[in-house]
Amino acid sequence: MSRHRNVRGYNYDEDFDDDDVYGQSVDDDCCISPATANQFIYSRQDRQAPKEEPLEEDEEDVPMSPTISHSLDPLDQAKLYSCLDHMRTVLGDTVPDSVLTEAAIRCGFDPQKALDAVLSEDAKTAPVTRSTGEDAASVAGVSQEKAPLPQRTKQEAMAEKAKSRDVAHNKLDSEVVPKVARMTVSGKKQTMGFDVPSTAENGVVAASVRRGGSPENATAASEAASKRPGTPSKGSNGDEPSTVPTPGRSAGKARQTIDIKAELEKRQGGKPLLNLVVIGHVDAGKSTLMGHLLYLLGNVNKRTMHKYEQESKKAGKASFAYAWVLDETGEERDRGVTMDVGMTKFETNSKVVTLMDAPGHKDFIPNMITGAAQADVAVLVVDASRGEFEAGFEAGGQTREHALLVRSLGVTQLAVAVNKMDQVNWQQERFREIISKLGHFLKQAGFKESDVFYIPTSGLSGENLVTRSSVSQLTCWYSGPSLLEQIDAFKAPQRSVDKPFRLCVSDVFKDQGSGFCVTGKIEAGYIQTGERILAMPPNETCTVKGITLHDEALDWAAAGDHVSLTVTGMDIIKINVGCVFCDPKEPIRACTRFRARILLFNIEVPITQGFPVLLHYQTVSEPATIRKLVSVLHKSSGEVLKKKPKCLSKGMNAIVEIQTQRPVSLELYKDYKELGRFMLRYVGSTIAAGVVTEIKK
Repeated sequence: MSRHRNVRGYNYDEDFDDDDVYGQSVDDDCCISPATANQFIYSRQDRQAPKEEPLEEDEEDVPMSPTISHSLDPLDQAKLYSCLDHMRTVLGDTVPDSVLTEAAIRCGFDPQKALDAVLSEDAKTAPVTRSTGEDAASVAGVSQEKAPLPQRTKQEAMAEKAKSRDVAHNKLDSEVVPKVARMTVSGKKQTMGFDVPSTAENGVVAASVRRGGSPENATAASEAASKRPGTPSKGSNGDEPSTVPTPGRSAGKARQTIDIKAELEKRQGGKPLLNLVVIGHVDAGKSTLMGHLLYLLGNVNKRTMHKYEQESKKAGKASFAYAWVLDETGEERDRGVTMDVGMTKFETNSKVVTLMDAPGHKDFIPNMITGAAQADVAVLVVDASRGEFEAGFEAGGQTREHALLVRSLGVTQLAVAVNKMDQVNWQQERFREIISKLGHFLKQAGFKESDVFYIPTSGLSGENLVTRSSVSQLTCWYSGPSLLEQIDAFKAPQRSVDKPFRLCVSDVFKDQGSGFCVTGKIEAGYIQTGERILAMPPNETCTVKGITLHDEALDWAAAGDHVSLTVTGMDIIKINVGCVFCDPKEPIRACTRFRARILLFNIEVPITQGFPVLLHYQTVSEPATIRKLVSVLHKSSGEVLKKKPKCLSKGMNAIVEIQTQRPVSLELYKDYKELGRFMLRYVGSTIAAGVVTEIKK
């Protein structure tokens, strides 16, 4: 016990000798500054008559309060200061206070007559610096603002009387009352909390509008405010930055609403936008191929690429250096497998391309569907090496499933990148063998032969990616375009700009500042900052505060753009991945039951009534049940072959009724092709693709 202090004979009173002041503590002495203590801690010694020095100092600091030698009652004083504020708004500090006061008293506190008197006297004695047009505009503005003045002065007088009753000394009456009147009339504090085209007025307009006065007064006030943007005032320099953008933004919004197509053509130097998804079997070289393409285009600098090479060598994966350009997370790099859709942007000679690198592993097919649902065109990467192409193309491989998925989700143009051709020494026979097998399957999947293009490439060496290859083994039999030239030759689809706004949420996150951010692709319409949008199924409205496209802030965005919206006025917990933002005037419908026309793929188990499936719709992954088998249709003509079938087998075309566990926001395929498609999966495999034909309540 020798290490511990002796607590038995310890005098505790010594610790609290200095703590005998009521209302204080030891922590207060060292944590609160004297200024803070004077402001917030109560002291009985200060309970005396109010000090006069601060008021006098305030009066000296503010040049807008002249000393009145006339004996006026509080009502007349309020009228006088209201009149003086009007006059100062027009004249500034060019005229002495004594002249303004005399003119106001002489004209019976009428600001228009007093201004006329002062200006006529100035015109006689000294040259007037302001232009005649500005004087006329300002006098007209003051005359229009004269309507709410009596109501204003009565309330000022009541406030002054209440204030004067609280003050003990008569001497302070004449000093406190002008200060209250000035604070009430001054416009700098009154303009907060509502939208007025200009905040340069003296606050009378603001007070009448906020108080909910008569419509005539509010109209006259707004007209007066709009007629006086050029009137100089004492606080015009400080208020100018906040008032100038408002009319400009509204004018720009009206212009963009009319000319949205013209604005789209001007953007990006006239280059159309193309959404490209890269698909294929796992380890076909998708990330390496596109990472090397981005490096050759200059989107990745040499320093970053050198760092990736060194880090991949340390990890024992030297050949994965280019894949790390798109596989950014630590888990993806450790496993050597893409898990989520990586997104970036690059430009060709005639297009701006949004690149989406989809995962190839069968465990991450839902993520691949999310990327493919947002794409316009696709690049299918296949491995040319012996045994690898067959493994990806035969049963259980992802080459077939990915091609079926993108076709079912509306992709019609496809470039097949036959990768790793250097491992087979650029053999033409191997290239033709792959083309023949793939071509037959892709034709069955619904691709036109004229819309499918085959390019031999090597992602690791970079041959035939950006420029045409110079390898003699390839050039002796292939003279077609490089991969970048083929991407540039794709046709950009028509965007549904004229339809109501629709955006499918693919990610939700909290950003710095107020509100939160949602990312996704705009499927239809366009959006501008400041607009109100509706989130479905939560059925909540919010305001768009900011729009970001490829890390660049914009005032508007249109269909086809992958944007990040900063929204406020809504709780983040109500928004999930899969929600749809839409126009409040024409909202999207949310339902739990709908009818659809589906095409069944190679399924092992026949589909019967009550069959459980997983519905993949845009970014939604929702458990569902096939409630009713309505009819079996002919594949080409669409005629009803059989009503109320007992079961559905592979290859059939049928109409079914599907019920989801939670509400899902859907559109009919005939109205929005992008929002009318969906996929059905069962036990890790895709069993059907469908389009929405009818939405039930």
